[in-house]
Amino acid sequence: MSFATRIAALSGAGGPMGRAVLDRLVAGGVAGVALTDISSRRLDAAVAALPPDLPYVATRADVTDAQEAKGFCDEALAAFGGIDLLVNLVGGLRGRQLYTPLLEIPPEQWRATLDLNLAGILHLSRAFVPGMLERGWGRIVNVASIVYGGEAGQADYAAAKAAVASLSRSMAAEFAPHVTVNCVAPGLTRTSVTENMPDDQQARLTGLAMNRRMADPAEVAEAIAFFLTDGARFVTGDMLSVSGGIRPHL
Repeated sequence: MSFATRIAALSGAGGPMGRAVLDRLVAGGVAGVALTDISSRRLDAAVAALPPDLPYVATRADVTDAQEAKGFCDEALAAFGGIDLLVNLVGGLRGRQLYTPLLEIPPEQWRATLDLNLAGILHLSRAFVPGMLERGWGRIVNVASIVYGGEAGQADYAAAKAAVASLSRSMAAEFAPHVTVNCVAPGLTRTSVTENMPDDQQARLTGLAMNRRMADPAEVAEAIAFFLTDGARFVTGDMLSVSGGIRPHL
């Protein structure tokens, strides 16, 4: 999987998943990277791990905020002229606890969860896709979750990830034939969230997978990397579950 000559933009670049995707892009010989993360500390750590000769832009930004997202995109376009590969990783839960019954979800949490999982995709796509269409080539990968099929206690998160899956297919239809848009739906993956998860919840969720464990971020990154390559040029509007065999029911 070679990314030579390609410029990649990556949101959530400083998190465990972002670092795994970034490592995969670097291993594939990516020509340059535009990185953003809401955490300056995490972003600085990601930059420090880059090869010294790799061109990069690194901008701390909350990509759910239109103005901050624009600042990142403007810097990336000024540095590289255009983006070929866009990976939208920002997402997650907004509640204070992992599970909240639907009838107890505050309205502000519902709205915030939808924004966290959708707004960054919208802002970055609006900035980078016109150039992809003009050049006649582009790859976009959005990240949903296997819980898009519904999950008790995570109605806001599940609905947001179902929206990510739907949005990805809509984008694929609109940006075809030269820009592909696909979606990856991980199952339970080893991240900062799972590090703080109680042991009994980890055991229950890993028990749902056929191989009885959670994914490593590098395993999800491999699926994302495939969609970014020329080898996936006839794959668009699709979603790949990286979940150890767990299947949603929607």
